[in-house]
Amino acid sequence: MRGVLAGFAAIWVVTLVGYLIGRFELLGPAGPNVLARLVFFVAAPALLLTTLVRSSPGEVFTGALAAFVLSTVLAAGAYLAVTALVHRGRDGPDAGTLTVGTLAASYVNAGNLGIPVAAYVLGDVSFIAPVLLFQTMLAAPIGLAVLDVTTGGRRPSPRALAMLPLRSPLTLASAVGIAVAATGWRPPEEVMRPIDLVASAAVPMALLALGMSLPGSRPFAAGRDGWDRYTAVALKVVGQPLLAYLIGRHALGLHGPPLLAAVVTAALPTAQNVFVFASRYDRAVGLARDAIVLSTVAAAATLVLIAAWLG
Repeated sequence: MRGVLAGFAAIWVVTLVGYLIGRFELLGPAGPNVLARLVFFVAAPALLLTTLVRSSPGEVFTGALAAFVLSTVLAAGAYLAVTALVHRGRDGPDAGTLTVGTLAASYVNAGNLGIPVAAYVLGDVSFIAPVLLFQTMLAAPIGLAVLDVTTGGRRPSPRALAMLPLRSPLTLASAVGIAVAATGWRPPEEVMRPIDLVASAAVPMALLALGMSLPGSRPFAAGRDGWDRYTAVALKVVGQPLLAYLIGRHALGLHGPPLLAAVVTAALPTAQNVFVFASRYDRAVGLARDAIVLSTVAAAATLVLIAAWLG
């Protein structure tokens, strides 16, 4: 439990610093967007590269990962279905906003929170590595591709669609990291050290950018995206872990640490990367920000309950 509380404490302290920076406009009105772009184009790709280079491809395909992936797909589908039902007969969200909402309901904070949770609750950091691989190699590229297509203003050609992965620094960094890891070669520390230095800035800068966007935000306020916000948060902190439990326990026959790993990773709150993606494409930034804040608060309770139930 101490690891869960410590992970959340770190998130909120850094986010609070970002809030104060934004509240007093120390970096000007464009600060949150500039910082988010720096994370998207530089720091986050470096973090993905260093993480994947040091990973082992043989550790990816596990029962816990299967349960997590299936719960992610079902949670994303549930969000699309509920949103379509809620907005039936009315003007619904555009495709970009719908994509951000879907990511908010299913894309977990596997980095800065998932790692300490895996270490202190699951007792093994390797449980989080497959989740990072799945999200960086499949979930994020798909979401970014949809955002790229739907915010481009024109129907892309087949060639443009085929080139989409090459336009995302996150996808490129993931592909390079996987390729290097597959060879079994480990770059010397002299090569990795400057990349590690840049990578170490990704999480705090993402949290600072999130905090800087909070002044004036009202996550509980009624608004056009109110239903979408609460649907995403409910699916993220309750629906997805419940789906992971049902799939893992009754469909895959998991029990013990693998079942706990599947449910805990599915219960992680919405990742700050969703805010970074929304900022990058200027779609549903408020929805992403509010979903991160509310799901992080709610997950502080649900993760403790899950660990006490299955641990």
